[in-house]
Amino acid sequence: MVQMWVYEEELTVPTTSKHYDPGSKFSTQPHKLTRLINHFHENVKYLPGIALPSNLIANPSLEESVHDSSILIFNLPHQFIGGLCDQMKGHILPYARGISCIKGVSVDSHDVRLFSESIGDKLGIYCGALSGANIANEVAQEKFSETTIAYDPPPMDSRNPSRNPTPKAGTPHGHTPSSSQLDLTAINEHKDAKGKTSKVKLTVPPPELAPIDHNLLKTLFYRPYFHVQVVSDVAGVSLGGALKNIVAIATGFVAGMGWGDNAKAAVMRVGLLEMVKFGKMFFSTSVRTETFTEESAGVADLITSCSGGRNYRCAKMSVERNISIHEVEKEELNGQMLQGLSTAEDVYGFLKARGKEDEFPLLVGTYRILQGERRVQDLPDMMAPK
Repeated sequence: MVQMWVYEEELTVPTTSKHYDPGSKFSTQPHKLTRLINHFHENVKYLPGIALPSNLIANPSLEESVHDSSILIFNLPHQFIGGLCDQMKGHILPYARGISCIKGVSVDSHDVRLFSESIGDKLGIYCGALSGANIANEVAQEKFSETTIAYDPPPMDSRNPSRNPTPKAGTPHGHTPSSSQLDLTAINEHKDAKGKTSKVKLTVPPPELAPIDHNLLKTLFYRPYFHVQVVSDVAGVSLGGALKNIVAIATGFVAGMGWGDNAKAAVMRVGLLEMVKFGKMFFSTSVRTETFTEESAGVADLITSCSGGRNYRCAKMSVERNISIHEVEKEELNGQMLQGLSTAEDVYGFLKARGKEDEFPLLVGTYRILQGERRVQDLPDMMAPK
């Protein structure tokens, strides 16, 4: 059984659902969302029409959901991750490992951090990241897609001593760390995405547990319709998933203006260059240009997000309707949130604190349009080489 924590709310089965039955209590009386999911094996509110596996159990208790789980998957809006990690403390296995599917970065005026590392620091575990051209509805419908998992296994997770060196963060295809000279399980330190020694002292997994490495992660996530590439560049994969949302908003703006495909392509080209530049500037020891130009988490996710993603669609509608994107968000997203809005604000504040606004004209210009400081019509001029 796979435990899935679900934020609890009450609702009746919508009249548009195939499960609607005017004679059923589920359709006439409010019930807990977890009860509805487990009864119908479908999330009738947020993923209607998609059958969920029978071994997936919706659980309103966060503590029960994570109990005895050696691999934790985080997939929720980034605004809530801090509080949820605080609730999880003391309830997870000390040797658990994580994968963050959260599209964003933790940014303030002093620093930019990966959510995978924020999770790891709070829980005392190692956490990798998953990102790619993965529009949720299409993945749920088992339409073909690809994804990228970034995981740089800590040395202590080694189970296969050999003469091969431990793969460095940033190598494209690392496996289980190994060494013929050292007992790697005695090393509880690991490097973060900036090449510094992490504050987290990891716990060694028990020897009977299969090593959580690239091969295992590919086995867990791979499906015939969902191809998986596993790399070691956690920073590149995380930044790709975060920054592309800002570029998608800019692309939606020009689409709403009716400027055509050439304009959208121009925005995506400049956006990709700024994504690479941001990664190289602030995560120079680990980010690889190839992560952005070759992986699903880079250029493929950018293309998808700038073609049909929610940030693109809402930005386009805001221009077409002549209303703010925040109003579109409320009208169209059924209570869900646009990650690009908060990411744009956070990235702008970080760049401004360092006097780097002029080096990222698209990322900064998009934020200024969102704030009403500039017009969409000004975007080509803001993007022009200076």
